[in-house]
Amino acid sequence: MTGWFRRHIVAIAGLLTLAYLILPNIVVMVFSFNKPAGKFNYSWREFSTHAWQDPCGVADMCGSLALSLQIALWSTIGATVLGSMIAFALVRYRFRARGAINSLIFLPMAMPEVVMAASLLTLFLNLGAELGFWTVLIAHTMFCLSFVVVAVKARVLSMDPRLEEAARDLYAGPVQTFLRVTLPIAAPGIAAGALLAFALSFDDFIITNFNSGSTVTFPMFVWGSAQRGTPVQINVIGTAMFALAVLIVVAGQLISGRRKKSAPTG
Repeated sequence: MTGWFRRHIVAIAGLLTLAYLILPNIVVMVFSFNKPAGKFNYSWREFSTHAWQDPCGVADMCGSLALSLQIALWSTIGATVLGSMIAFALVRYRFRARGAINSLIFLPMAMPEVVMAASLLTLFLNLGAELGFWTVLIAHTMFCLSFVVVAVKARVLSMDPRLEEAARDLYAGPVQTFLRVTLPIAAPGIAAGALLAFALSFDDFIITNFNSGSTVTFPMFVWGSAQRGTPVQINVIGTAMFALAVLIVVAGQLISGRRKKSAPTG
């Protein structure tokens, strides 16, 4: 028994860690089928699917959800485009202050969110900008940018430059080489950066709270609801988002597995 445990200790530790990470999501999922007696959905009372039948039954909740999705989508697009270009520039070109820029890229990732939030708020106030949708969008794009750069940069560093050289030897132009060779190889890193940026933007509360003005995103709605009572519909939305994330990951793994099987060997 001791020998078996020693051989599988890494797998056991991994499974226990995974269970620890998933446990809060399971609790949210279970309580999305609860019918609480009062305003607070903190103790199990009775099984019910009422919240699933009317997920927008709470005033302003779906509006805040739509706003969060909209901000997350646009900030992801902006951060992914800018971050991908920065990553390619840092890997492929030599220029002054390249080392300093490489170091500065990590600052938003290492800096506490409350410091970044206060700094952005100071910037917007000094510029005379009205706090609202656009300030939140700019703030989200700025702090998501570093994560995209790191993800794409890691992928670009692993690329074999001989593949692009072969494309040029076959008389492919710069645009054709980028679209047919460079972009498909870098696509997994770009997709990973985009998914990470979307999750960070949709989930953010601290930076949004500082720079939102009267704009209420879904995390801010959840925080405000927790002061007055937590509707079951919040658990429904959380469960739906978790299920969607799992489906995306599973679909990505299946597609990757099929590509590996169909790839020529030898």
